[in-house]
Amino acid sequence: MKVAVLGDEAVARTVDAAGATLADVETADLVLPVGEARFIDVARDGPDVPILPADAALGPYSLPREAIETGVERLLAGDGTSSSHPVFAATTGETTIARGVLDAMLVTSEPARISEYDVAFGGECVNRFRSDGVVVATPLGSRGYARAAGGPVLEPGTGLSVVPVSPFSTQSDTWVAGGDVTLTVARDDGPVELVVDGETVRSIDPHQSVQLTAVDHVDLWRLPSMRWE
Repeated sequence: MKVAVLGDEAVARTVDAAGATLADVETADLVLPVGEARFIDVARDGPDVPILPADAALGPYSLPREAIETGVERLLAGDGTSSSHPVFAATTGETTIARGVLDAMLVTSEPARISEYDVAFGGECVNRFRSDGVVVATPLGSRGYARAAGGPVLEPGTGLSVVPVSPFSTQSDTWVAGGDVTLTVARDDGPVELVVDGETVRSIDPHQSVQLTAVDHVDLWRLPSMRWE
């Protein structure tokens, strides 16, 4: 098997010692990015071959650094399965302003300030609430900000998790959406920013909407007999 290792020469030597053939991304059978940032960079492009992340804080989808050699040996022996995960586009109007694989969040940029947000599924508004922000996570990203805000951990194919961040109300809903999600800044209580996969993309104006739509997919290789959190 040809493996493209991205981001770490020491890991490349480990993969080579485990019996895989090192290759570039264009000719590889599998891509092994090291670290979350490197994983996000390659996954956003929706590569045609599976990805096996390493040291990327993705729960059971990421090999711990100390388990890379064992993991690659098991991979070469035919262990594991592939699962498909969405790559989403964030658009305002007709313009795509970002792509992501983990989560997107609208959040006030000033401390101790809240704003008001509308959440819509398929064009139908389901709720308006006041909060520090709102996060939409893919199953792959549902272990991150969304879980910290009280959302569920999702299995592949279940949809998108939508979770208010520090809502003003003590009784606030969370949702699992099966399709597109539209977030709108409903009032002007302070500057609001769009953050995708941990990176600030741009400011979002009052009454402006951001639509999140699955536009591509990425396949991740998972070794089910090697579980970790």
